[in-house]
Amino acid sequence: MAEKLRILEVNKFYFPHIGGIETVIQQRTEVFSKLPDVEVKVLVCQEKGRGCTETIDGAEITRAGSFGTYFSCPLSLEFLWKFWKMARWADVIEFHTPFPLGDLACLLSGFKGRVVIAWHSDVIKQKKLLKYYKPILTRFLRRADAIIAATEGHINSSSFLPKFREKCHIIPYGLDPKPYDRAEIFPILTRQCGNEGFVKFLFVGRLVYYKGADVLLDAFRKVRGCELFFCGTGPLEDELKERSAGLPVHFLGKMTDEELKSAFADCDVFVFPSVENSEAFGIVQQEAMVYGKPVINTSLPTGVPYVSIHGKTGLTVPPKDADALAEAIQKLAEDAGLRREFGVNARKRVLEEYDCDSIMEKVLEVLRG
Repeated sequence: MAEKLRILEVNKFYFPHIGGIETVIQQRTEVFSKLPDVEVKVLVCQEKGRGCTETIDGAEITRAGSFGTYFSCPLSLEFLWKFWKMARWADVIEFHTPFPLGDLACLLSGFKGRVVIAWHSDVIKQKKLLKYYKPILTRFLRRADAIIAATEGHINSSSFLPKFREKCHIIPYGLDPKPYDRAEIFPILTRQCGNEGFVKFLFVGRLVYYKGADVLLDAFRKVRGCELFFCGTGPLEDELKERSAGLPVHFLGKMTDEELKSAFADCDVFVFPSVENSEAFGIVQQEAMVYGKPVINTSLPTGVPYVSIHGKTGLTVPPKDADALAEAIQKLAEDAGLRREFGVNARKRVLEEYDCDSIMEKVLEVLRG
């Protein structure tokens, strides 16, 4: 019997930390740990505090202790030691970037096995630090045997990937529809509607600068017959609440997984108004689409408009354009038939293009080399 392929997944954090990249690595780990010819381990950091090792869904998760998170990156000396030790076990290591500490650990370790980079985004906000990180990242990209990008937009919009295009494999993020179809759904939004007959628009995400929640509120001042629901928290929450005074807007805060699924299922339209390249894909678009919901997204040069397609599964508008966003909102609010058409196409796209099993097979093929 052939030996198992030993995969080490490396990222900043892991569940229960919430984020798009954390969702991707958790999905990989859960799928790979069930395969008879694969063994998978995960190395991440604590957000702050002492390290630990635990088993989750059959996979060993090692969390290196850290002094805290600075400039969006955990500071951990223990991570370097843990990486050197666990890399000696691995046949292939998949790094989820951006994670400068992971890049540095690999280059310092002398690891000779296969290195695959799952490229989720360029470094967008930390421009000053990028000046010092750029030489490390460039060397790390040269060292990599393969790079996985979710869309062509990830490559074209990157300041780094076009030079390494020959190493790139385009594999989107997958979504398993079964947990969504089996979920117990309740009318979480409808119960809170203040206006009978209003069309329900949903925003899901952290309330941070690049999500475009402020632009969405500006757009909502220009529309009629619509009610807006924010699911999520973040540093801009208080400011957004003040700006929403007098508008039919609800802030639902942090929600459980069950509540989020109900919110996706209960909305009429999902709005994804992100304004900066920090938004590279938007898995939440898929989550709305699997419930047959049309999506309004923005034409960022990243992977965002590759998920929901303009004129087929929803509408795409320029980022930071409140007038264009308001026009798209009003159009879908007034046309139930168009919402149904886009919604049917949206679910079909998720089931056909983002099937989790087939996508995991493609990822595993790249990891095997």
